[in-house]
Amino acid sequence: MIRHPTLSLLAVALVAALSALAGQHRLEAQDGNSLAPFVPTPQDVVDRMLDLAGVTGADVVYDLGCGDGRIPITAARRFGARGVGIDIDPQRIAEANANAEREGVQHLVRFIEQDAMTVDVSEATVVTLYLLSSSNLKLRPRLTAQLAPGARIVSHAFSMGDWSADQVDRFTDLRGNTRTLFLWRHDGTVRE
Repeated sequence: MIRHPTLSLLAVALVAALSALAGQHRLEAQDGNSLAPFVPTPQDVVDRMLDLAGVTGADVVYDLGCGDGRIPITAARRFGARGVGIDIDPQRIAEANANAEREGVQHLVRFIEQDAMTVDVSEATVVTLYLLSSSNLKLRPRLTAQLAPGARIVSHAFSMGDWSADQVDRFTDLRGNTRTLFLWRHDGTVRE
């Protein structure tokens, strides 16, 4: 038991702050327009996603729910690919633009504040996702209707329901966490 008054107040403040933060994440996940809470993809996982998709300088990489923009920025920096990040949160879009400028790839990437459920992805050759399975299922008809045959979709951690992945990559990341990536190569079939 903490007996020092300053430590007691500090402990109460810490518990209150953590509770508020947890509540904020619950609200983000439950927001009707949000497809997932913002959880940054670790950089080693980003690299693995882009490698799994076989990204080259000829690709246009769309990241739906781009957060701070690290996936399109990495695609531009590593491969010279063009990148487009979509996020509904204006704060994340501002972060992504600042990050692109800091990395010197602002001429290759753009970030759009828009609901991923309404974006036109037809120019994408690669789409990356770190959304909930339910969100992936909501996006599946749009992706399969708009993407050209041969386009690749890579999802971190979450599947597309009954659409079997062409490749599944399970690995341990640099922090010792087991990760799963799913890759689909679009064959032109529209899936509901």
